[in-house]
Amino acid sequence: MPTLPARLAGMPKRASKVQYTIRGVPAAVDRALRARARREQRSLNELALEALRRSVGDEVGPLVHTDLDPFLGTWVEDPEFDAALREQDRVDPSLWS
Repeated sequence: MPTLPARLAGMPKRASKVQYTIRGVPAAVDRALRARARREQRSLNELALEALRRSVGDEVGPLVHTDLDPFLGTWVEDPEFDAALREQDRVDPSLWS
């Protein structure tokens, strides 16, 4: 006897997209997500979907880190700093015997 399709057998048809409700989001996470959404002009839903896709290995594009962007191109040459670094890199042979 042939089997019936799931929807005809009284089972719900599986949707191509599922809706979630997430409870208990910590306040700090909420603030960070909302700030990021404003900064990137994206919705909370978009950010959450991206995070879920990344967490299961579903690539959504290159991961771009922006945490140090304000410092790009701000290096100032400082001879005293360079001398201090050279001093730290010096090896004292007496410490290795």
